[in-house]
Amino acid sequence: MHDSPRMEKALDVLRAELEVERSTQTELTARAAWSAFMRFARQRFATAPTRDSDGLLFQYGTYAFSGRPKFTVDLTRQFEITDDEGEHEHYVQVHCEIRYECEPVLDALGSFDSWFFHDADTNLDEWFAAMEGHLELVLARVPGEIDVYEERV
Repeated sequence: MHDSPRMEKALDVLRAELEVERSTQTELTARAAWSAFMRFARQRFATAPTRDSDGLLFQYGTYAFSGRPKFTVDLTRQFEITDDEGEHEHYVQVHCEIRYECEPVLDALGSFDSWFFHDADTNLDEWFAAMEGHLELVLARVPGEIDVYEERV
């Protein structure tokens, strides 16, 4: 995929997609963040030629990663980084975390996660539709915060 953007630009691409949504409304909702993430997820990047080099992770749950517990929807894009011989070196993950104050209705959802890999012969639109079903309770809500960041794992 020599015409595809480099993986190093992925965080900037996601931020730009979120800015498109932010420019059309006063407060960014989960629906807007999800729309931005879906556009970001459809864009292909220059990745290693392996079936799991470009993956999407949808997950949620109530977590206390940095202080008080928050209900968190984590939309992640994961890229595999390989060395010169094509061997796995590490992953780069680009996250869009949508966080809400804890509420019994959100906490009752428990936790959930699902992966999609672009080159695994599965249908992206079907995966999107299935994941959106898990977002029903939060789509119209304005989150307490949205954090976009990149990490190496």
